[in-house]
Amino acid sequence: MPTVHVNGVKLNYLRLDEGDASGREDLVMIHGLATNMAFWYFPYAVPLAKRFRITLYDLRGHGRSEMPVSGYTPEEQGRDLATLLDHLRIEKTHLMAHSFGGVVALNLACAQSDRVRSLVLADSHFSAGRRVHARAEWEFGRRVQPLLDRHGLDLDTQDPYFGPRLLLRVAEWQLQGREIPGELAELVSPLLGRTGKRTAGEFLRLMRTTSAEREMMADDGLGVDRLRSLRFPIIAMYGDNSPARLSGAELLEIWPHAIFRRVRDAGHFFPTLRPREVLADCLRFWDGEFDRSHLRHRAGESRRAWFRSDRVFAADGGWFYTTRNEQRVGPFASREAAAHRLEHFLSEVTA
Repeated sequence: MPTVHVNGVKLNYLRLDEGDASGREDLVMIHGLATNMAFWYFPYAVPLAKRFRITLYDLRGHGRSEMPVSGYTPEEQGRDLATLLDHLRIEKTHLMAHSFGGVVALNLACAQSDRVRSLVLADSHFSAGRRVHARAEWEFGRRVQPLLDRHGLDLDTQDPYFGPRLLLRVAEWQLQGREIPGELAELVSPLLGRTGKRTAGEFLRLMRTTSAEREMMADDGLGVDRLRSLRFPIIAMYGDNSPARLSGAELLEIWPHAIFRRVRDAGHFFPTLRPREVLADCLRFWDGEFDRSHLRHRAGESRRAWFRSDRVFAADGGWFYTTRNEQRVGPFASREAAAHRLEHFLSEVTA
């Protein structure tokens, strides 16, 4: 697998394309904390290689990239990304990023916006958005807090950095051989499964032997004015049950031109748990479908950005639909079956 030295650190990367990629646009995919490029590989990079020339890479300190003692601020990692683009001779690219990867992507975008064609932002917090905890409570946290207390996890769901701190504690549990409560699975999914212990060990080494924890949790430099200056197409996707949704709510006010999609009943790691739904929305975004539809408003509705989602959606291995009052109905075996029942329901309501 190829590597490149950028800004004094060796980064591991991978490129995918099918056939002659000379006429294809580039798509660079950036993972978040406690994961690596494999986060994107099978559910996204492989099918999207039919459309784009794909570049995946491991952030410094992750995967097979080098783990230096410092250099983990979002600004520095944004420079890593810019230098990687220079090395690969990518002048302009689409970006797709999850969690902390979104902060890296936004640092590049704010510094060199002319290099970005579009951005898919999946459940990313930013410093100014984290501060909304001072005036808005993470609603799902009310349900999670008793669970944490019951299992002896000394964590506060209203801590702006609750997510990274939870990953750290669960990584410690993994290496101690303690059982991870099933109720926490969706919140810490990268640390579970076949490679969970190895991932936990690497994440702990990063956070305990380098300056990464301090630098990643410092101010990310993404002030409101810098973010407001971005004009390229953006789709921001957030899980209903994720603390990052509070940052998403702030972005509604900053990016009136962006598309905002909610992932129903989903947590922070929804890209790995709901890939069909996420990929479908990305394709609709790149095909311009949301450009034609996202500005439609119901009668009496304010003409501003909103989090929206389809009434028919995939979850828990089945298909569901929701009524106007958000009641969830299902599961159905296919999207078509759910859509048919929804149509029947609406016709009954109309009658």
